Amino acid sequence: MDTVWESELASFLTELSAVQSESLEVLTSKREALSAWNLEELESIGKREESLVHRLKQCLERREGLLEKAGREGLPDASIRSLAAALPRDDQDQLADQLGDSNGRSRLLQHNSLVNWVMVQRTLIHLSQLLEILATGGQMNPTYSREGETARGGALVDRVA
Repeated sequence: MDTVWESELASFLTELSAVQSESLEVLTSKREALSAWNLEELESIGKREESLVHRLKQCLERREGLLEKAGREGLPDASIRSLAAALPRDDQDQLADQLGDSNGRSRLLQHNSLVNWVMVQRTLIHLSQLLEILATGGQMNPTYSREGETARGGALVDRVA
């Protein structure tokens, strides 16, 4: 029975590894497309992301199924790691490497997602600043003024400009 669990867990971790690796490739491609402002590439990446989301949901469902099955058989069902730790020592060693690799890829995914998020946020700030410059004609409104009314308007807002 233990080799069945080792086989099922190894199969699950292999699939998860494939999805994680592909996700890392997509995040790298997305970062490159964002840097190059390649909108066509970003659109195609969106389709790949949808496929990956579906595969990740399948992995999650499979994980939940494995843990439920383990609980019914009296094995630890808190996590895949705890389930693997309950297997015989030989099986644990093989799965420990896969679990460690999966954990490392998970950290890389978090890091790459954060990098992409920061890039998008910086882009949004830059675009916001450009819009402000265009709307105000590049003139900053003083916080305090002795003359009362400050000059307002810009090239896009005023007909005079």
